[in-house]
Amino acid sequence: MCQVPVFCWISATVLEHMLTTEQRGELPKTLTDLYSHFLLVQTKRKKNKYDKGCETSPQELTEADGDFLLKLGRLAFKQLQKGDIMFYQEDLERCGLSVTESSVYSGVCTEIFRRESVIFQKSVYCFVHLSVQEFLAAVYMFHGFTNRKTEVLQDFFRKKDSTKKSLKEFLQGFFRKKVDDDDGGGYSSLDVFLNAAMEKSLQSENGHLDLFVRFLHGLCLESNHRLLGGLLGQTQNSPEIIQRVIKNLKEMNAYNISPDRSINIFHCLTEMNDQSVHQEIQEFMKSENRSQELSEIHCSALAYMLQMSEEVLDELDLSKYRTSVQGKQRLIPAVRNCRKARLRGCSLTDISCSSLVSALKSNHSHLRDLDLSHNKLQDSGVKLLCSGLESPHCRLETLGLVYCSLTEISCSSLASALKSNPSHLRVLILNENKLQDSGLKLLCSGLESPHCRLKILWLINCSLTEISCSSLVSALKSNPSHLRKLDLSQNQLQDSGVKLLCSGLESPHCRLETLKLEGCSLTEISCSCLVSALKSNPSHLRDLDLSGNQLQDSGVKLLCSGLESPHCRLETLG
Repeated sequence: MCQVPVFCWISATVLEHMLTTEQRGELPKTLTDLYSHFLLVQTKRKKNKYDKGCETSPQELTEADGDFLLKLGRLAFKQLQKGDIMFYQEDLERCGLSVTESSVYSGVCTEIFRRESVIFQKSVYCFVHLSVQEFLAAVYMFHGFTNRKTEVLQDFFRKKDSTKKSLKEFLQGFFRKKVDDDDGGGYSSLDVFLNAAMEKSLQSENGHLDLFVRFLHGLCLESNHRLLGGLLGQTQNSPEIIQRVIKNLKEMNAYNISPDRSINIFHCLTEMNDQSVHQEIQEFMKSENRSQELSEIHCSALAYMLQMSEEVLDELDLSKYRTSVQGKQRLIPAVRNCRKARLRGCSLTDISCSSLVSALKSNHSHLRDLDLSHNKLQDSGVKLLCSGLESPHCRLETLGLVYCSLTEISCSSLASALKSNPSHLRVLILNENKLQDSGLKLLCSGLESPHCRLKILWLINCSLTEISCSSLVSALKSNPSHLRKLDLSQNQLQDSGVKLLCSGLESPHCRLETLKLEGCSLTEISCSCLVSALKSNPSHLRDLDLSGNQLQDSGVKLLCSGLESPHCRLETLG
């Protein structure tokens, strides 16, 4: 947020006020604390400008101030629910606000004049920044909770599962159970309420409630209640209740939630001034012994801190971290700040791919090598991933997708990525996927693109036959052909397939140096075809693997006539 000019202005406004007035106190440490001070500063400026002679303390909100800010909070809350950042005069009026009244608080709400159409002109309004809208919305909702106004919460939780209990019963549950006198009074439902709000925010596809729910957690602290006074309503939150809220956050289940979104759970802990997880991860990063088992919230914190680090990580290997599968998934956002990522066998799905896409598309992406092997990404996951590969910011050079439950549909997406300009991909490993001939044909259309620079292609056990060899020949003959290493092992190519392939090897445009054909059901007939390729001028082949085939003595005898050719440059023969 420090890159957002309005946020810098908000910070400067608060700091200037605190450092140049009698109201110094402790400087804000959290966003909630900062925005609470900002609200007070704006109210004070309004008093000085419009309420001269007022004897109210600059740190105290009057009843009129509170009434106005709650109306503004209601507007902010309604618009946030709809995902709108702009609104009209009728929206103001529905919340009991007038344009004149809103303009008095010019630091909080400002007017934007914009023509909507040629015929009609309307004044369009918005908050100075979305974060201000989210803060006021949180204040409004927290006030509704402390004053037990179920109608305020009803819209927010309306999609809660109604098969177990009605919405009304669900909301009444927030206010039913009293806290023991030893806990200091109030209602124990605060932890239930915040937990439900957190779950609701995690269900949001675009994360539009993330900052809102962070503010909600920050507002439950006594320090912010002292700042905002009666604006939040009368409540006493004992240390026991606060600890229950913190415990809920640390144990929050974020299964099937984007790893990027899970980091917001860690941010909520920060808003509650709980630094325990942050400190534990700092100690973990400093320690040479990384055998400590990490909880899921630890992984979210670690992912965040690795992202924020000024030092780019050489390699992120999830197999080296002792944590649960979900914990490993929460570490994925850290790929934004590493050069090589090893994410093998982490039960990743297409949901996880959304975080990876974000990393690939980010400006100044450092990621060059990505291994996603042994994850059930399926075609839907690869389609998402390829949207990242096509980004002009993507610099990925090596991609491993071994045993990822891919079919021919994935080949279409990958071909599109190989055709993108520029395409930086140099190594593509697709072993153990049922691509079939139809899939490879699609992939080869990408290999033939003038923008494709792929040098290494691994296709072990991909359900290919001689038909695939026909597609590959066209790619090998293309001008220019950048392919240097090709592994077709464990596919039923047979002699007819190798015969086709060799016509490509003999092309003057072919630069293939390594060809692996282990276990491809070949006989001595294939050796006859390969001899012609080895004798071709020039022959670039350096490494040939024919293991696991029925070549017999007669086949090797034929092959050796090619090895004796002055044009043959073969160095390794399997």
